[in-house]
Amino acid sequence: MTETAMPAERAEEEDRTMRSAATLAFLAALVPAAAPAQPAEDIRADRFVLEKSEEGFVRMDRQTGAMSYCTLADGTLTCRMAADEKQAFETELDRLEKRVAALEGREPSSRSPLPSDAEIDKSISIMERFMRAFMNLVEEFSGRQQQPDRT
Repeated sequence: MTETAMPAERAEEEDRTMRSAATLAFLAALVPAAAPAQPAEDIRADRFVLEKSEEGFVRMDRQTGAMSYCTLADGTLTCRMAADEKQAFETELDRLEKRVAALEGREPSSRSPLPSDAEIDKSISIMERFMRAFMNLVEEFSGRQQQPDRT
C-alpha cells in the first residue's frame, strides 16, 4: 500500500469509531426515556441493560425481567415485544374484547326511558312551588327597595 492510502484508511476507521461512540451515546440517552413513567424513588439508573446482538439490540428490564428486541434504523431505536410478552398482551386484549362485547350486548333495563305521567305531574308540582316561592321573594325585595325612607 502507498503512504497516501494509510491516512485515508485511518481516517475512515476513526470515522467509524466516532459513529459507534455517537450511536452508543444516543442509545444510552434513550434507555431512561423508554422507561414507563414512575415515581422518582422507583427509577433506578441501572434498570435496563442494552446488549448488542446480530440483528440489533436486546433490551432487558432488570426489575421485571421483560425483554424487547430493538433495531436501529435512520437514527431511531425501535423496540418490539418478545414472544412471551406479545402472548400475554394478546391474551389481555382478547379478555378485554370479550368484556366489551358482553357489556355492549346487555339487554336494556326493563324500566322505560321516559317518565310516567305521575312522575311528570310530581315534577311539575315541585317546580311550580319553587317558582312561586322565588317570585314571592322577588316581589318582597323589590317592594322594599321602592318604598321611600320615612325616617
